Amino acid sequence: MPPNERHVRLFRNGRNQAVRIPREFELDTDEAILHKDGDRLIIEPVRKGRLLAVLASLEPLGEPLPDVDADLPPLDDVAI
Repeated sequence: MPPNERHVRLFRNGRNQAVRIPREFELDTDEAILHKDGDRLIIEPVRKGRLLAVLASLEPLGEPLPDVDADLPPLDDVAI
């Protein structure tokens, strides 16, 4: 067995099947996403705030954005 693999046992926890995650595979989060790929189960940590970090790292645009509201009627003229 490769060093990044570990034999584990599955057990029942109420109506759910569960697995104990060995310490060396623990995720540094309290939420995860589980998905199935064929007969494999993949557990990935939910990483919060990553989008804000990516957006903060982007360079500003060198040109102004178009005024998409220019052709819309004023809100006072919109009938509900």
